[in-house]
Amino acid sequence: MNVFEAIKARYSVRSYQDRPVEDEKLGRLLEAARLAPSAANRQEWRFVVVRDAAKRRELMEAANGQKFVAEAPVVIVACAVGEDRKLDCGGALWVLDVGIALEHIALQAVEEGLGTCWIGAFSQARVRQALGIPDDVRVVELMPVGYPADRPREKNRLPLDEIVRYEAWTA
Repeated sequence: MNVFEAIKARYSVRSYQDRPVEDEKLGRLLEAARLAPSAANRQEWRFVVVRDAAKRRELMEAANGQKFVAEAPVVIVACAVGEDRKLDCGGALWVLDVGIALEHIALQAVEEGLGTCWIGAFSQARVRQALGIPDDVRVVELMPVGYPADRPREKNRLPLDEIVRYEAWTA
């Protein structure tokens, strides 16, 4: 599988098989994140890998009761450490850097026959409490990982001519 095929195949998995993720596959997902680029090579990302069923249920509750969070055999909790630095354009560096690392995980998961879903709807306080995450560490996203039990739906994306401009913004 090449990168473009992985991009086309990736979708948000919301139902997982009752099947563990092999350590070797999980290791490759985490290595893919480790190799991601970051601003000034700060590598501010940190990951808490959660396999324990009781902790996954706590994360499900923290994620507004989204049942598939607990159903996935692994939940990767993506965090950021360091100062709240901004890009010159105003964006937070840590948001972008952690996002790049997570998408590396998501694409490597496709290669491994696994599925993922980005979860941004959650209570930071409840995730911190469940996992003992200090107050000075930002919880950025939750990413369930596992073997899909559902099938991808057809992607509904805008055509390129609606999202791309060349040389200048023109109507």
